Amino acid sequence: MKRTGPRWRAACVALCALAAIAAHAGGHFDVDDAAMLSPGECQYELWASRPRGDASESFQHVGPSCRIGPVEWGLNADRSASADGTDLSVGPQLKWTFWGQDADAPLSAALAAGISRDVRHGGRAGGQLVVPLTWQATPQLALDVNVGSDWTAGTGERTRRLGLATQWSVNQAVALIAERNLAATQWTSRIGTRINLTPFTSVDLSVARTGPQGVRSVIVGLNQVFGGR
Repeated sequence: MKRTGPRWRAACVALCALAAIAAHAGGHFDVDDAAMLSPGECQYELWASRPRGDASESFQHVGPSCRIGPVEWGLNADRSASADGTDLSVGPQLKWTFWGQDADAPLSAALAAGISRDVRHGGRAGGQLVVPLTWQATPQLALDVNVGSDWTAGTGERTRRLGLATQWSVNQAVALIAERNLAATQWTSRIGTRINLTPFTSVDLSVARTGPQGVRSVIVGLNQVFGGR
């Protein structure tokens, strides 16, 4: 059965908002940390999401980025397809860790911002401004907090973005991540894992539940870092 009512469309808007800016360390996870790429490094992120129970809904993301000087620059392309049609948003992003850039810093903070434009339907550009904060409580445990705002592409409507995540490194190969995030007035709970296939290649797997209607989704992602000095 196609879920095309207002509540289902609201959930799809929230999922698209969560996909709008996929920052470096966050991958497909909604809550970003305050880390950047090292000088001269580049990376690309690929991920796909499909809500469970309705094969007509899907989301895909492509996001290359590079560290140039003190700032990480990126370009995001996000596609969403549903029974109501297909949307494609494209736009630049940047990230700057302004506090605690040292690898062993217990506290760090960054500024992440981006713009996205709906290339199919036009209208006003959307965007995001977020401050990610990270506390490295122990070598294995980190806590991330996000505070910021989103602007919806097309309408320019502003909504709050809040997030809290915990990352536990089981060992050098596996990390477990749990998070709670607010975007486009919808809360999402997510649990997942990041598996490091090599020091530069990782795979993400997670399941999420979004909004009061409980839209459930499964996400698979690939992150590849290269270059550097």
